Amino acid sequence: MQKRTDPLIFIVEDNPVYNKLVVNYLQSKKFNRIESFLSGEECLKKIKMKPDIVIQDYLLEGIDGIEVLKATKKILPHTEFIFLSGQDSVDVAINTMKLGAYDYIVKDQLALKKMADKITKIIAVQKLVKNNRRYKTGIALFFLALVVIILLLISLSIIYPHKFNFFG
Repeated sequence: MQKRTDPLIFIVEDNPVYNKLVVNYLQSKKFNRIESFLSGEECLKKIKMKPDIVIQDYLLEGIDGIEVLKATKKILPHTEFIFLSGQDSVDVAINTMKLGAYDYIVKDQLALKKMADKITKIIAVQKLVKNNRRYKTGIALFFLALVVIILLLISLSIIYPHKFNFFG
């Protein structure tokens, strides 16, 4: 995820009405950085924008959802995918997640709410990961500085043994 609280979300849905519905719903939930596409090809042409999250229909004309997932993950392995599809098949859902999707949501009356909840969870997890990285970097820098100070003190005691006699 990029350095902002509002993630860049790609919507890939070939049904223009449902596409607009998803965009409007996310905007109502204060997600404002949204790009929508009616095909996998359109999405992949804009992949250089580095989306944080892709909301992806499974069945599309031309390049399908799985192909978009695979192509994107090669370039942007940290981009999260949520499949939002009419395919009510456990095998399809399991397959998408084996290939790296964060979740698979079947289109029903609760699908948009589930999707927004998943986006919120993705943001929270990515924030924790980022904070954890910062913490580890801080610890590493602290110990590096400590080693440098110790080596400096040892060097001073060797070069100037009468002025810096730390060892007795």
